[in-house]
Amino acid sequence: MRLAFYGAAGEVTGSCTLVETGEVRFLVDCGMFQGGTEARQKNVRALDFGFDVRSLDFVLLTHAHIDHSGLLPRLAMLGYRGPIHATQATVDLLEVLLPDAAHIQEKEIEWQLRHRHRRGFGERGVPAPLYTVAQAQSALRLLNPVRYGEWLRPADTVAVRFRDAGHILGSASLEVSVEDGGRQRRLLFSGDLGMPGRPVLPDPEPAPAEADVLLIESTYGDRLHRSLADTEDEIVAAFERTRAAGGNLVIPAFAVGRTQEMIYMLADLVRRKRLHPLKIYVDSPMADMATRITLAHRELLDPETRELIAWLRQHPDKVSIEFVADVERSKALNAIRSGAVIVSASGMCEAGRIKYHLRENLPRSECTVLIAGFQAAGTLGRRLVDGVRLVRIFGETVPVRARIYTVGGLSAHADRDALLGWLRGFRKPPGRTFVVHGEPGASASFAAAIESELGWPDVHLPQAGERVTL
Repeated sequence: MRLAFYGAAGEVTGSCTLVETGEVRFLVDCGMFQGGTEARQKNVRALDFGFDVRSLDFVLLTHAHIDHSGLLPRLAMLGYRGPIHATQATVDLLEVLLPDAAHIQEKEIEWQLRHRHRRGFGERGVPAPLYTVAQAQSALRLLNPVRYGEWLRPADTVAVRFRDAGHILGSASLEVSVEDGGRQRRLLFSGDLGMPGRPVLPDPEPAPAEADVLLIESTYGDRLHRSLADTEDEIVAAFERTRAAGGNLVIPAFAVGRTQEMIYMLADLVRRKRLHPLKIYVDSPMADMATRITLAHRELLDPETRELIAWLRQHPDKVSIEFVADVERSKALNAIRSGAVIVSASGMCEAGRIKYHLRENLPRSECTVLIAGFQAAGTLGRRLVDGVRLVRIFGETVPVRARIYTVGGLSAHADRDALLGWLRGFRKPPGRTFVVHGEPGASASFAAAIESELGWPDVHLPQAGERVTL
């Protein structure tokens, strides 16, 4: 059996692992690289495996985030026609996310073309989108929904069980049993693990008792998150400061997961009288659809969230939430000079409507930007977190005068201690452990913690493109 690491090895985005035996070949995730100009070149080069993708037997998908699913349409473009197995909630979300990712690409290319034409240049040098909306919709036909906890047989020699990872709606860890040369091997892919004790979703299911091979994420493997109580205090402080200054509060948020968590957190703070009644604008058509999908899967939500949903319906005067779909209405939000709470995508500030709101509000010292999610290296969000004083948005130089708050306690990813706690669920160490989905320092730190605190042998940090024979 062989593993090949084509993404999220030495970095966070682009998750994609190839598993090969003498009888079967499959992918776990097929994600887009994100973060700066290098990401596009990685996406263009991705899926150049050195073999025909049509020889893949199937694809397993841990969850819907674009850094895990965003290159599925390119896989289909190259000729893959097999099934893509994912939970029903993930399938529902992808029907929104993948066409939206294609739409954003098409609009970015259109903007580049207009910009070049205005400057008297031709179209040469403007890249084509990675895929179109039509190609994304075509890839959706390959999706096959599965249930949590049930064993699936995608091939004669493979059985798979999806376990709730508590990261976003529909997210899963994958328990994969593979027959290889007469020997049964159990592989475990953690996927992205959620942080226990956080709102909206239940905690991640415990790890199975044993595995021969483990791939574990390490996004925050080198740090601890702030407590939920401290996070609430930070959010309240940001709101009080902005309210007193007479500005707007802008929250970049992933449309899936983080937006719903932010709505929960703000509504709960109002319910407990820690915040004044709020008018929240959720400026993201995709977040609107993702929230509708979330409400359609209430069986996957934790009891506290279902209780808060009922409270909101009984107290419409306390929290007003407007989902902004129309482009003109979105533009009109920029005329609001004070009191607006704008939650908008994308979460790393790289595309979408959030860039317009940042362009308008960053130069204003009375405004606040609340960063509440992971910001990959090279992204606009990361530069804001790092304290840059000037940024480029739509070709314009924009001064950063607004206050930037970074709230770490709302992460959808488990921190170092939560990851180690999940690993302690194993009855014995896996035969081999691969630490993935983390920037180099975070992965190395977490690998060292696994060895020192758990005493596990054979902990490996794979590099991008590395192939390992088991």
